[in-house]
Amino acid sequence: MPVNLTAPDARRLLPVAGIRLGIAQAGIRKAGRKDLLVIELAPGTQVAGVFTQNRFCAAPVIVAREHLARAGAGAPLRALLVNTGCANAGTGAAGLEDTRASCMALAKLLGCSETQVLPFSTGVIMERLPMERIIAGLPACIADLGADHWLDAAQAIMTTDTLPKAASVQVDLGTAKITVTGIAKGAGMIHPDMATMLSYIATDARISAPLLREALAYAAHRSFNSITVDGDTSTNDSMMLIASGKASMPEITDAGAQAFIAVRDAITAIATELAQAIVRDAEGATKFITIRVEAGRSEDECRKIGYAIAHSPLVKTAFFASDPNLGRILAAIGYAQVHDLDVNRIELYLDDVLVARGGGRAPEYREEDGKRVMQQSEITVRVVLNRGTAVAELWTCDLSHDYVSINADYRT
Repeated sequence: MPVNLTAPDARRLLPVAGIRLGIAQAGIRKAGRKDLLVIELAPGTQVAGVFTQNRFCAAPVIVAREHLARAGAGAPLRALLVNTGCANAGTGAAGLEDTRASCMALAKLLGCSETQVLPFSTGVIMERLPMERIIAGLPACIADLGADHWLDAAQAIMTTDTLPKAASVQVDLGTAKITVTGIAKGAGMIHPDMATMLSYIATDARISAPLLREALAYAAHRSFNSITVDGDTSTNDSMMLIASGKASMPEITDAGAQAFIAVRDAITAIATELAQAIVRDAEGATKFITIRVEAGRSEDECRKIGYAIAHSPLVKTAFFASDPNLGRILAAIGYAQVHDLDVNRIELYLDDVLVARGGGRAPEYREEDGKRVMQQSEITVRVVLNRGTAVAELWTCDLSHDYVSINADYRT
């Protein structure tokens, strides 16, 4: 079961003016499940995106990057097309051909150019898209288009997720009230190198294209780029930020304006909620773990240490067993490749329990205190380096028997 995570309430997911979503059951991998999604964009909508840095990136990532780079006033983006069940990664030239054909099929239904469609896929790697099923499912997506279909959309992009992930917020800017609503999917193969498996966040705020990209980079760094489940960066990771501009407000063009900061922070809040939901729903997870590294010389070294702890199978399995074998955390800190680290200055805390200082076990540490914290479903590991002012916070989970089972049986 997910760690302190419940399914979103469709009534709390707010429509975003200028955005409609349509879902179909195309039978891409399994019959009887939502697996095809079209997100229709009103004319004038701005889109920014970040994508996986995996060199074996999927065909839809390649094509989406191309189409996003071409988008402009003369040919603004009109739709996003998302399928689950097949990643269309590791499929070579044939995969690119399939992706372009799917864009063309949707473009014909919408009366636009195929370059005005952004494609996305998730699922099994090294298998081709079932094009006949996808093309046959597109009219149903178009017929289903509606502004209040965010929960259905979140369900339509799931793979091994046990729950859909969606969130909304409204912000009063004084001149107008704006909405931010987003969805995401992901539970395994999570160590984003930009964002997550797939995430789509939309707002009706009027914001210039450069500031939309700035808001996206800010949000991605503080949310999806701060989570890890298993250290595997997907071939298909994509995060898209959509601004329809339908709110009655002046366009935001100044990065120092309070309106921009408010919109950026609202986007970041939604992205963070979605990112943490992915960790809470991680494959086989029983613990949600915050790793906070403080008083470093740079954020980069804090993140190196945080990820060394988060990726350690020995640390993760100790958390699963509620075993305070906390020397494993010290070992991970030591091999994080911060070469001039003075371990005698480091303090290690498990929630409020001081575990280590002065290069070893703290004299006041008691095993029963460590055990008490390790039995919780939510735990904070705090590492104080005492060598600067930089801070980094990451979120991860434990590693259980079920993670192995889920991934061993993924294709069966």
